[in-house]
Parts: sequence; structure tokens; C-alpha cells
Amino acid sequence: MRIGSIDLKLIKALNCVVNEQSFEKAAHVLNLTQPAVSQRIKLLEQYVAKPVLIRSIPPEATKVGERLISYYKKVKTLEYELIDEISPHANQNILEVSIALNADTLASWFIPAIANILKHSPMALDLRIENETRTQELLKKGEVFAAISSKPHSFAGCKVQAIGKVDYICCASPEFKQRYFNEGLTIEGLQSAPGVLFNSQDSMHTDYIEKHFGVKKGVYPCHRVKSSEAFVAMALTGSAYCLLPHTQAQTYIEDGALLDLFPQQHIKQTLYWHSWVLEQGIQKRISEEILMYGHQFLK
Repeated sequence: MRIGSIDLKLIKALNCVVNEQSFEKAAHVLNLTQPAVSQRIKLLEQYVAKPVLIRSIPPEATKVGERLISYYKKVKTLEYELIDEISPHANQNILEVSIALNADTLASWFIPAIANILKHSPMALDLRIENETRTQELLKKGEVFAAISSKPHSFAGCKVQAIGKVDYICCASPEFKQRYFNEGLTIEGLQSAPGVLFNSQDSMHTDYIEKHFGVKKGVYPCHRVKSSEAFVAMALTGSAYCLLPHTQAQTYIEDGALLDLFPQQHIKQTLYWHSWVLEQGIQKRISEEILMYGHQFLK
């Protein structure tokens, strides 16, 4: 495949369709008609002689499409950095920086970690929210330049560095504890007390309860709410108990709004920063800021 001779506007159309999750929205972003976007995808597929897009709802890139998108993003990053190096004051481009991370990280320490870069760099942040065990998949597909993951190993072309450790605390409101766990975390109470999971791939809560108390998944009610803020709200209102990172829970525990139900058994999870080996410029600075912040505050 002679990648270098492919017209980048064809791959740009593919990238836009996948990002916007529809041909119609991609056409609006690209200032083209929808048939024109479809034509560009067809020309790209004719050139590589393979499908690059699965026409599902929403559309998904094929394996070949993922490689093309990864190539396109790396080329655009190199182009931005080259222009910035040659003529920094004339560079009017805005670099899109895509990062995959979990909701807990976003809701607690991530934005403070990169706040300085956000204030002083011409960039557009594109955050992809996934469970920390699945963020790496987006990096492998080339949809992001970096991912925060609980996995310590990566794949060719990427490097892995430890950010720090996050304590997860089993929390509930005083009202909830009195209703379900007035005599401690008993089997009877655990079989009726509602917990919270992030989504169908998240098993942290159910694994924790089974490991320490032998109560299996499916015996008790467990909400699924794809929002870290909703976890906190459900705990504070006495609607459920859940595992919260100490970066979110500590203030509420200190003022008595939440209780640490099982202080002798916190979950310590190490987070890792997975990023492209050839990162530079803004991307490299983001990596440095994330690691510096983690080493200082996530111990």
C-alpha cells in the first residue's frame, strides 16, 4: 500500500465520519455534501482495495480504516509541530489532542494536571471516556494519542509509564449505613443493599464484594450509571453505596457526608500513561505534566 501517495483529504473524511459517528454530521463539519463525503470514502476504499468503514449505526472503522486514521493523526501532528517550529507566530492551526481515560480520572485530577497547558496552548481537547481496562483499545485503534489505563503493558509503537496509585474506598452516607449496615457489612445487608457500576464492562464493585464477602454478582441490585459524578450523587443521597477514588471521596469523608465502610480494605489501583513513542510538542508536554502531577499527588 503506497500510503504516502493517498490524498489526505480522503483519510480526513474517514476520520471525520468515525469521529462524528455519522455521514451527515461529517458533511457539516467538512463543509461538503453528504454524497461528497461518501464519494471520498469510496475513493479511499478503491485505492486500498479494502473496506475502510463498516456502514453500521454509528459507522465504525475497519482494521485497515483504523490504521489509516492513526496515520492521518500522526501526519497532522507532525505537520503542526513542523509549522510551529519553523514559524511559531504564523501557525494558526489548532491541534486536536485525543486522549482516552476513565470517568473517575476526568472527574477528579485530570483537568488540574493539564490546566497550565490548556491555558497557554492552541489545542482542542478530545476526551474519550471508557473503563480504565478498555482505554488502551482506543490507542491501539489510533483514535487517541494517549490513554490512561490500569494495564502495565502496551504494544509496538507505544510506551508505558506509571502515573501513580489511586485508592478506591467503599463509601456510603450515614443514612445508608444505618439502613443496610447498622450491624456492619453483613451478608444479609450486602444481599439487599444496592451498589453502582459504571457500565456492563465494569466489574470493580462486584469483584470487590465477592472477594471480601463471598456475595456473588446478581444476588443484589446494582445500578449502572455511566458518570462518575452520578456515583457520588447516589452515595450522598443515600441511594446506593459504591467504590470511589480517594481523590473524589476524601472531602466528603472528612465532613461526614460519606463514611468509609471498610477502611481496612481499600483497593489500590496503579494507573499507567500509554502514549505514542514519537510524541512531541504539545503531546510531549501533556505527557510530562500528567506524569509530574501523578508522581506528586497520586502516591
